[in-house]
Amino acid sequence: MSGNRGQWGSRFGFIMAAAGSAVGLGNIWRFPYLTGENGGAAFVFIYVLCVVLVGAPMLINEIALGRLSGKSPVAAMQGFGANKFWTTLVGILPLIVTFTVLTYYSVIAGWTVGYIYNSLFAIDITFTEFIATPVYVVPLGAFVIIATAWIVLGGVSGGIEKATKILMPALFVILIIIIIRSVTLEGAGKGLEYYLVPDFSKINGKVVLDALTQVFFSLGIGWGMMITYGSYLPKDQNIVTSSLWVGAMDTSVALLAGFMVFPAVFAFNGSVSQGPTLVFTVLADIFKVMPFGHIAGALFFLLLFFAAITSTISMLEAPSAYFIDNRGWNRRQAATLVAVAAFLIGVPSALSSGSSDFLTNMTVNMFGTEVKGFSDILDHLFGKLFMMLVVLSTCVYTGWFFKTETLVDEIAQGAPGFKTSRVMGFSPAQIWVFAVRYVCPIIIGLVALNVLGVFGG
Repeated sequence: MSGNRGQWGSRFGFIMAAAGSAVGLGNIWRFPYLTGENGGAAFVFIYVLCVVLVGAPMLINEIALGRLSGKSPVAAMQGFGANKFWTTLVGILPLIVTFTVLTYYSVIAGWTVGYIYNSLFAIDITFTEFIATPVYVVPLGAFVIIATAWIVLGGVSGGIEKATKILMPALFVILIIIIIRSVTLEGAGKGLEYYLVPDFSKINGKVVLDALTQVFFSLGIGWGMMITYGSYLPKDQNIVTSSLWVGAMDTSVALLAGFMVFPAVFAFNGSVSQGPTLVFTVLADIFKVMPFGHIAGALFFLLLFFAAITSTISMLEAPSAYFIDNRGWNRRQAATLVAVAAFLIGVPSALSSGSSDFLTNMTVNMFGTEVKGFSDILDHLFGKLFMMLVVLSTCVYTGWFFKTETLVDEIAQGAPGFKTSRVMGFSPAQIWVFAVRYVCPIIIGLVALNVLGVFGG
């Protein structure tokens, strides 16, 4: 069974893979429009603060749980002797969440592939028409699943690590190219000021809670993916510095996306509060004034594809690891089953953006929030409500129902200063335990209440 699981070949490979798992469309598409809706630099300030206070401790937590167990979430919880309640919340539910998100996330990733072609050959089709055409979106979704499965079938070191060591650096290079053009546009200075100079009077409860929610979504906390990736990490690797590198890279991509978008928004007199369409409308303007803009457009959607597939890899790997660990399957059997099931269950999501009136217009009321469209309903239920429940449960279990000292000892392997060095009179271990037991549960609880609509808006 150990031969089926594999192990990371290097610390750099693990960091690239884990960062790739965290970095996704949410960094490049969702972060900019949330920033525009929540006060610009003020939102950025709160977001970075949340990454430090909550994101980093929870990343360390999940990676340490994975390495301590050497298993995927379900097998890990069973190995820890957890009862059925905790095994369900911290082991089974995250895999259900991850698999379900994969079914519709792969559809969105397929859109980016289509737009690489559309940009290169200047195809005259609107975004609305494109996503409502089944002969485009269904095969493209299948392509993403096949590409993801092909990488996962290569194994931990030979497939996932090798691919992400290429894709992640390439992602940064393409981002920088587009940023250079954006910040050199006439009038871009006002956009930089909006993005970098905070107006703290704009900070309110909604801004804080939106920032916290984005941190969880962006870093991939609560999905079971980081526990799975941590299970492949050798004992001599430093969990603390590796986790901090992952968090820093994920946050850097989000921050760079802002530099790509906001200078152009102001240069073209656009509105920062356009919502989800912000990135697409702004970048369309940039590409029109760029030399070889059609090539730049194709590069941008290639960037989105890279960001998406580094996430789909971990979404496919996490449930596959369950079948390897708990069912004794080989990697080919596990990855193939998960891939085929994800594609088939994802077809309704592919048809819910205009292809099917029923799937497009179906509406559900969830805790006072009206959600329309099949894929949006799945996202609200699994990508928000259940994911938040998993995050909170993992934190509470680790802090209060698990032998925390055992996890501290695990983290200290490869990080000897974790227990012995001092920061303001406290060891990093003491600070981490306090964060996991008190700071994170309180903050995560507030985010969960926000998702449930307790705070309104």
